[in-house]
Amino acid sequence: MEEELKCPVCGSLFREPIILPCSHNVCLPCARTIAVQTPENEQHLPALLQPRGSAPPAAAAAAPGTGLGPGPAASLDSECAAGGGVDHADKLSLHSETDSGYGSYTPSLKSPNGVRVLPLVPAPPGAAAAQRGAGPAGSSLTCPQCHRSASLDQRGLRGFQRNRLLEAIVQRYQQGRAAAAAAKCQLCDRSPPEPAAVLCEQCDVLYCAACQLRCHPARGPFAKHRLVPPPGAPGPPGGGDGGGKGAGGGRKLPTCAEHDLENYSMYCVSCRSPVCYQCLEDGRHGKHDVKALGAVWKQHKAQLSQALNGVSDKAKEAKEFLVQLKNLLQQIQENGLDYEACLVAQCDALVDALTRQKAKLLTKVTKEREHKLKVVWDQINHCTLKLRQSTGLMEYCLEVIKENDPSGFLQISDALIKRVQVSQEQWVKGALEPKVSAEFDLTLDSEPLLQAIHQLDFIQMKLPPVPLLQLEKCCTRNNSVTLAWRMPPLSHNPVEGYILELDDGDGGQFREVYVGKETLCTIDGLHFNSTYNARVKAFNSSGVGPYSKTVILQTSDVAWFTFDPSSAHRDIVLSNDNQTATCSSYDDRVVLGTAAFSKGVHYWELHVDRYDNHPDPAFGIARINVVKDMMLGKDDKAWAMYVDNNRSWFMHCNSHTNRTEGGVCKGATVGVLLDLNKHNLTFYINGQQQGPPAFENVEGVFMPALSLNRNVQVTLHTGLEVPQCVKQPKLPSN
Repeated sequence: MEEELKCPVCGSLFREPIILPCSHNVCLPCARTIAVQTPENEQHLPALLQPRGSAPPAAAAAAPGTGLGPGPAASLDSECAAGGGVDHADKLSLHSETDSGYGSYTPSLKSPNGVRVLPLVPAPPGAAAAQRGAGPAGSSLTCPQCHRSASLDQRGLRGFQRNRLLEAIVQRYQQGRAAAAAAKCQLCDRSPPEPAAVLCEQCDVLYCAACQLRCHPARGPFAKHRLVPPPGAPGPPGGGDGGGKGAGGGRKLPTCAEHDLENYSMYCVSCRSPVCYQCLEDGRHGKHDVKALGAVWKQHKAQLSQALNGVSDKAKEAKEFLVQLKNLLQQIQENGLDYEACLVAQCDALVDALTRQKAKLLTKVTKEREHKLKVVWDQINHCTLKLRQSTGLMEYCLEVIKENDPSGFLQISDALIKRVQVSQEQWVKGALEPKVSAEFDLTLDSEPLLQAIHQLDFIQMKLPPVPLLQLEKCCTRNNSVTLAWRMPPLSHNPVEGYILELDDGDGGQFREVYVGKETLCTIDGLHFNSTYNARVKAFNSSGVGPYSKTVILQTSDVAWFTFDPSSAHRDIVLSNDNQTATCSSYDDRVVLGTAAFSKGVHYWELHVDRYDNHPDPAFGIARINVVKDMMLGKDDKAWAMYVDNNRSWFMHCNSHTNRTEGGVCKGATVGVLLDLNKHNLTFYINGQQQGPPAFENVEGVFMPALSLNRNVQVTLHTGLEVPQCVKQPKLPSN
């Protein structure tokens, strides 16, 4: 609250605050420093832009005792009164100093609170005294907050009302702050004692927070003691304290600024100011809307309380938002540490894997080197041995050639020649070539890995998060289910679409029933009286996200449906919310129901509202593509019973079978029982079965159907339980 109690010019607590016409407040001493005098002929020109030789506008110095020194002056873009009879409201200028056209050329200063004002210029003799008094005509005052200018009349600053309420609040605030600063704990062993935090009304002892927990716990005999803030501490908004009441009760009631002996008793709505009885007698508010002061006071208090409630709600939301932001800071810090740890772990894992792979590659190089060395050493040893043998043989042969004994030479020459030839054959082509090369046939291409390392970066697009099923929007109707979902809040991962999966209603495997961008999907044509499990997942270019939780949906036990106007023949006329059907043609026309059946036992009835000239309406089931401009059952897409006033026939593919006595009339009821567990169709008239089961081995998807002409009117009744006399046990589905 302290910011509300500070003057926008000096930045200190208000001293003798006055209310400006724009509803802002300013200290009276500060008002003297920012009030300026503008001559009538040059009231729009700042001092620095006046022609040479003209008298500069006056600006007052700081009031004695304010401590402000030569204070800043306000903008000169105000409008002075054209004459003495101009109303005070006409003297207000709604132009700011930036709108005056001169603000951008005029040097400016700043007050201690940051308000832009024009610099002071020397004032002519007597101007300062005039401003401290009533103030001459042509003086103006610019609000330091909204920069609206107000011209002063002959009363000067006395023409502005004194904000005594704000002055009292400032006084109470100063007293409370002083008392709170003086309140010290009475049990502290510290020097100096800690400031008091609470006062026990029963013990009449001041405690600091630590001493209160130690010496006055909220249990045992102290549990019923009442702890209140210490004297002078600020209480809750609007609650006040004991000192406030006393101060308010001891204050002198404000008197009228025009009539010192009169108290305020009325409120002028036009002037938005309290007035006294004498003001009304003077006639200045004769044509104004004047109300009782107390009534307007209560009305404005109620409006202020209502506005405060709205501000309080927004403040609560702001506090919750701040808590959310602080939690977000903590989460960001924790997630940053987690990501750092994950990054270090991943890089360390890459380094470890590279080290292990390096060891494996070094092992291969070592094996290859040892293999080459062994081959070369073996070849060296073998070649050395052969060379030594060949050299010995050559030396021996040379010695034999030196002998001159022909008979002795011929004795060994044949064997020696063979030995030399064999020795020569040992040095065949390739024997004197190395078996291995010095080059290693190992090539390591690390360039792709280096590129991958250089391109190693965070994946900007992650998998989408888990979608949240909106259970309040998920519902079932007849044999259709509607599912809705949304992404979790604060999810920034892009989503390109969703995949909705549904099982077969009998605990089987899931199958995809929808792929798209919508977050709401309705699936029709399911089985009645079945339980389905559904789940959804999101996907983007990075892949498919995890599944949502599974929701269980139960379709209706019995079918609720009406006649379908979209698929009916154009001559069919529907009414009663599409439950009553007639025809505008004398020829038979077909209308289908809105439900489709492929499983279970279903029963519905049709009440004959009108029956003229003995027509032949037909009742039964049909495929969705049945021919609609002739009697039901004449094609292979319908199975029906057509009936007149005496008898009935079953008909399919224009084949008439099982003529049965008993017809219909006005008020009759025709029942249709479709048992898809036994795959048969049975008809009833007025609760009695009409003939044997009409059709056997009916399989597929069927819709309720009816054909009639303009002589018949029929009303459909659905959502009926299968009658006990005809109800069949439900077979387990395949």
